[in-house]
Amino acid sequence: MKLADKTCNEFVNELASKNPVPGGGGAAALVGAIGVALSSMVCNLTTGKKKYAQFEDDIQDILKKAQELQNSLMQMIDEDAENFLPLSKAYGMPKGTEQERKLKEETLEKALKQACEVPIKIVKACYDAIKLHAELVDKGSRLAISDVGVGVQCLRAAIISGQLNIVININSIKDSVYVDRIKKEVMPLVKEGVNLADKVYEKVEQILSR
Repeated sequence: MKLADKTCNEFVNELASKNPVPGGGGAAALVGAIGVALSSMVCNLTTGKKKYAQFEDDIQDILKKAQELQNSLMQMIDEDAENFLPLSKAYGMPKGTEQERKLKEETLEKALKQACEVPIKIVKACYDAIKLHAELVDKGSRLAISDVGVGVQCLRAAIISGQLNIVININSIKDSVYVDRIKKEVMPLVKEGVNLADKVYEKVEQILSR
């Protein structure tokens, strides 16, 4: 059974176990999926309401993008687990001889890069999802404004969590060109995403305090 197909209790219990997967990457993907699902919920509660008729086309556009991101993030739960297993095995390779040490080093380098792939995708997906919440905070039903806040906080946690899963891997990668490229590709998205999430949440608080 796929990890994403488990019940909530099964997944959390599996996460709590000593098994190598699911781990932080899978958790980040799930939390991100929950965050973007809340944007869909707000859209579904807004659509068709006369009060928000002027935003109907935008709401439908957000809903479509949110569903795509939710599906992608849910797929990343199992994809991350699949990508991590080679790294888990590589750490256990023998290194008694020079030949074994060289093979282990080469295998680890390849596996570490593979382990970075999904966390990078998580960061990008969460960044896009945060932007949806930034639009929704002004156009979604005020009756569900707290759900915008919860959703964007989930995505804030998920984008940072994706970054952490990248950092722990690139810290062991010796290919400096690859590491620099990933840092330039990912870190600005995390910084901008977190800043935007904070602005959205601040706006939610302001609306709720009126």
